[in-house]
Amino acid sequence: MDVYNVTADADVFTCNAYLALGTEPTLVDAGAMDGVVDTIREHTDDLSKVVVTHQHSDHVAQLDAVVEAFDADCYAYADHPVRTHELADGDTVTVGSEACDVVYTPGHGDDHVSLVSESSLFSGDVVVHNDGAFDYGSFGRTDFPGESHDGMSRERLIESIRTLLERMPDSVEYMYSGHGDTFHGDVRDVVETALSRAEKREPKYPEG
Repeated sequence: MDVYNVTADADVFTCNAYLALGTEPTLVDAGAMDGVVDTIREHTDDLSKVVVTHQHSDHVAQLDAVVEAFDADCYAYADHPVRTHELADGDTVTVGSEACDVVYTPGHGDDHVSLVSESSLFSGDVVVHNDGAFDYGSFGRTDFPGESHDGMSRERLIESIRTLLERMPDSVEYMYSGHGDTFHGDVRDVVETALSRAEKREPKYPEG
């Protein structure tokens, strides 16, 4: 399965939006980059669906435009005006050519889901390979408006990462996260490293 980060050249703050080509061309998150529709069209004119990991603005600002341009279905956990399919924990959704298990992973966002196949993890923002805080195994922050704010955000995030490890096959070797670089290798080790850091319960950005 070929996967492209169609927001890689963005000059605005956006998530990584991944176009997975295969039997069912799929976009995981739409991002916030103007012109993302044109970038998708450089790879395909046929987009089957958009799957949303969570509805923070950097992930969904261009969702309406993408769905309209391709008449694509939209899969999301929380309600959205263009959602056509509601996601729930334990569902299976095809991303490109891979059957992915939907894993509910709140903490960074109340509506956050991750997608796990036999070889790939689309982790959204719950776990990332590298970012401004850590270079190998980082986790989503829980201190911004719009993120989980029930007093237990970090605890929910930690539990979500543990759940992800329980549900993720050892065969997963590609990690496509909402920010930072794509990772190829021992994904479980990256996720376990992120978990150990999150479990320290220290601020991700001490000065932030």
